[in-house]
Amino acid sequence: MTILNGQEIAQEILEDLAKEIKSRDLNLSLAVVSVGQNLVSEKYQRQKQRAGAEIGVGFKRFGFPEKINETELKDEIRKIAANKAVSGLVIQLPLPKQLSTNDILNLIPAEKDPDCLTQVNLGRFCQNNALIRPPVVGAIKKIFNKYKIEIKGRTAVVVGRGRLVGLPVSLWLLQEKATVVVVNELTKNMADLIKKADIVIVGAGKPNLIRGSMIKRGAVVIDCGTSVENNRVVGDVETQSVIKKAGFLAPCPGGVGPLTVACLLENLLILNKIGRS
Repeated sequence: MTILNGQEIAQEILEDLAKEIKSRDLNLSLAVVSVGQNLVSEKYQRQKQRAGAEIGVGFKRFGFPEKINETELKDEIRKIAANKAVSGLVIQLPLPKQLSTNDILNLIPAEKDPDCLTQVNLGRFCQNNALIRPPVVGAIKKIFNKYKIEIKGRTAVVVGRGRLVGLPVSLWLLQEKATVVVVNELTKNMADLIKKADIVIVGAGKPNLIRGSMIKRGAVVIDCGTSVENNRVVGDVETQSVIKKAGFLAPCPGGVGPLTVACLLENLLILNKIGRS
């Protein structure tokens, strides 16, 4: 059984980005908008800030109360997006239910969208004509490349249908010619479907949702789920039992998470190059 170490790959990417930023004498800044309080979201904000500082990217957080008026929030986001000092803008998800997530995300200019969540960038990705990939897709792709894991012709189950993991990952797997099944909270035979999968990618945000009894022997398991329990970050995969069955495991923490942040910053530089060309 092989543990897929995203942290090591992430560090290599960050070192390369730091060299490029220094050699090109770039002055880049990432703005992050958060609404309300979410422990998982706050964790990733701190990771982005630390990683940005490591490579020389500025970081500015804009926090707003959970019950903010949508019109007011949109006005604030437009101001941030129009600021020439802001190279990239990230809106932390999920947003409170009273807010129109799509409308708010689409306030981000495509050239300042390293998360690849706007209609323009996500649309290009869906058409396999992307300038950048969603960071979680970039992270998983780099892990698969590093460990020489084959996708083409294999059966993959994606657990969760959210816009940060389930949606982009399932589209990418289809582009890579895998046979893809997406399960959600309404899927009645989830365990039976997962048992048939060569690749299992989980992003449901439900601690210990996936157990070893559900895993095909030798399968590749990628845990993209993140929750906080007792002030500790946990994933969707019950690691101890899954280790006994899986051939490869990217655990949480330490697997996809750090690499996703590195890919976000990599996207920031790619968009900067495109904007200057």
